[in-house]
Amino acid sequence: MAQNDLPLKDITVCDFSWVGAGPIATNILGQLGADIIKIESRSKPEVLRHGYPFKDGKPGIERSGYFANRNPNKRSISLNMTMPEARDVVVRLIKKSDIVINNFRAGQMEKWNLGYEDVKKINKDVIYVTMSIQGDDGPQSHSAGFGVTLNALVGFTYLTADPDGEPFGTGTSYTDHIAVPSHTVFGIMAALLHRDKTGEGQRVEVPQAQAAICLKPLDVMDYAVNKRIQQPLGVRDPNAAPHGVYKVSGYKKWISIAVFSDNQWCTLKKAMGNPDWAEEDMFGTTQGRLDNQDLLDRKIEEWTMIQDGTELQYRLMGSGVPAGMVQDARAMIEDPQLAQHDFWAYLDHKEVGLTLYNRVPMKFSKTPAMMKTAAPLLGEHTQDVLTDFLEYSDAEFETMKAKKIFD
Repeated sequence: MAQNDLPLKDITVCDFSWVGAGPIATNILGQLGADIIKIESRSKPEVLRHGYPFKDGKPGIERSGYFANRNPNKRSISLNMTMPEARDVVVRLIKKSDIVINNFRAGQMEKWNLGYEDVKKINKDVIYVTMSIQGDDGPQSHSAGFGVTLNALVGFTYLTADPDGEPFGTGTSYTDHIAVPSHTVFGIMAALLHRDKTGEGQRVEVPQAQAAICLKPLDVMDYAVNKRIQQPLGVRDPNAAPHGVYKVSGYKKWISIAVFSDNQWCTLKKAMGNPDWAEEDMFGTTQGRLDNQDLLDRKIEEWTMIQDGTELQYRLMGSGVPAGMVQDARAMIEDPQLAQHDFWAYLDHKEVGLTLYNRVPMKFSKTPAMMKTAAPLLGEHTQDVLTDFLEYSDAEFETMKAKKIFD
């Protein structure tokens, strides 16, 4: 598959996004062939360029695995946006762009005179994507935030706790990784289809809080209908028992098991050798198992903790009981299923060498996504983009360089 055969091969993105949700969205577009030109600042490098983990444990703005994972297939130019000449460069880029995207707090692009009203005067057909935390208007529109604060704001953190325990969070910026970028990409593709039909560009606003709530509606619906505030369940589920994580043989090894029907419960009992305790009336129905989960979980773990986890996983799955080992990063990289699907890609990074990346999780039979280049060095493509793509002369480039436009 050649790069010029990819579905977004003719799309250029002026990418002001940073940290999480925005870069993940543009990463997807890049793997589908779009030319992503990332605007960065050498004087104020993106937060994630300072983010753990670093190659060999040695910090550096070109050594962050966190940044690298979200930014392959992109070109980076460095601009000092406090200088008018830098805005002139962006204007020239916008004229040749199909999409302008940012996930700053509301008002930042307007400070550079690059809000939607400004940009559509530069390129009336552009699709302008804005992804502030709580939207571009309203009483909280100027709120700043990151994944951990957004998780708290929309209720993920409240529900991510053991019963009667303090919230401990999702362990990752779940909203940044799933809810916001997926909705953003969908919105972009819908806007591109609209433009293909009508020739019209438009503004696409994706308030991150709203995107996150769309993936967790049950607690809101419960309160709206029943005036009941759902409480944390830990790893349990109100509709299934057993539903949890259980120790297996070995150091720090667990298996997850989920039983949603009486038939699955009968299958699990058979796998356990039909012990007498499992035949007691209290465990005979889903509701009975839900009412006696503490005892149920203890009895199941007495059995699982002497089992080989991997063998047990395949045995249960083969018999129709949902089960899966709790895998760490090494296990995922070595997972034969992911290897079969060619999910992992290795790309050569100029600073740290061979680097692991995950591909987009969509498989196309005609136009498969492509991993082309590792994450860029800060400003790595500034000269190429300005002189080749934006058609500045070498003399003009050197003049701007002398004025420190690229700092």
